[in-house]
Amino acid sequence: MEKKALITGASGFVGNHLIDELADNDYDVFPTDVNGTLVDMDVINFKRVREIIDQFRPDFIFHLAALAFVPTSWERPNLVFDVNLQGSVNLFEAVKSARINPTIQIACSSEEYGEVHSDEAPIKETNPLRPLSPYGVSKAAMDMLAYVYYKSYGMKIIRTRAFNHEGYGRGELYSTSDFCKQAVRIEKGLQEPIIKHGNLDSQRDFTDVRDMVRAYRLAVELCEPGEVYNIGSGVKHTIKEVLETVRKFSKVKFNDEIDPNKLRPADVMVLLADARKFREKTGWEPRYTLEDMINACLKYWRERL
Repeated sequence: MEKKALITGASGFVGNHLIDELADNDYDVFPTDVNGTLVDMDVINFKRVREIIDQFRPDFIFHLAALAFVPTSWERPNLVFDVNLQGSVNLFEAVKSARINPTIQIACSSEEYGEVHSDEAPIKETNPLRPLSPYGVSKAAMDMLAYVYYKSYGMKIIRTRAFNHEGYGRGELYSTSDFCKQAVRIEKGLQEPIIKHGNLDSQRDFTDVRDMVRAYRLAVELCEPGEVYNIGSGVKHTIKEVLETVRKFSKVKFNDEIDPNKLRPADVMVLLADARKFREKTGWEPRYTLEDMINACLKYWRERL
């Protein structure tokens, strides 16, 4: 049976990995994005979204298109809401207009939880949403919007709240990739032996991107429309532990120091997933460790610098 899958935001970090994951599992993949290397579809442009949905008529949609770097959301909140929320409205309306009913996975975020109290971790799907950034608010709004379209129109939308996912190909703006890039620059004599960083005390639940895209595929195959699922390893690490893991696998020694420009106006201190609901539904378990993830990221930068 043919499985036609459309991906929005397919040229991004996760999208590139998801293309491979779906192709390896017999999906006919239709990757879209705003750049010229894939099928051009800007989710802000409703007319174009409707044309592509009408043309391809997918069985599955993986909605990844987003402005996902949290600090950018303070600098350009209007654009973040245009892409993350209006883009989702456009997608849902295009599907409704086409009179099709594909299974839709929307990539929500653990940033929706925001201010998590000490007695609330690990975080369940029922935890209150208290986002601490415009990005987190935009994702929470998208999440709720998806539920409205499920309840109102019977759309088969599955909401996945992914916790931090990193690895090969992650953009340098993100702390894990930033640390790896700086370490490789030091290895190659391109930077003095000091890694600059922001807050190291935040605690995060890290999943390798290869495990995350497998989870996204399993979500559309096995999860229930209308439901929301946390996806994460269930293990928390401080950002300092991530830096120390980079230090462990670096080929040279380095010091580190804080860079005020890398500090956020407000920081979420603890994000740790209770992903039992998703694991029980799909049988998913992470296959890669934090060390695997760091090594893959270092390899990526060693090949590019």
